[in-house]
Amino acid sequence: MMDPVLVIAATCLVGITVVAFALLRAWQGWLQLKREEIERGTARPDPAAEIEGGASVGAARIELADMKERIKKLEAIASGVEL
Repeated sequence: MMDPVLVIAATCLVGITVVAFALLRAWQGWLQLKREEIERGTARPDPAAEIEGGASVGAARIELADMKERIKKLEAIASGVEL
């Protein structure tokens, strides 16, 4: 008859092996994705993907909204209105 400790140890070893294999496959997939992104980026860069200064489109919209808010504040100060 097998010792229960030996069975538990073997089960843990098999479980760790399965988890390690799954993590390795995920890591290889992530690396392949990054390789493809790099190849796409160097082959033909998308001019609409980045704005002046390297900011993405979403960041550029946030910056634009911030600038509009500053302009409104400056216009209010210039006209003598308290905010």
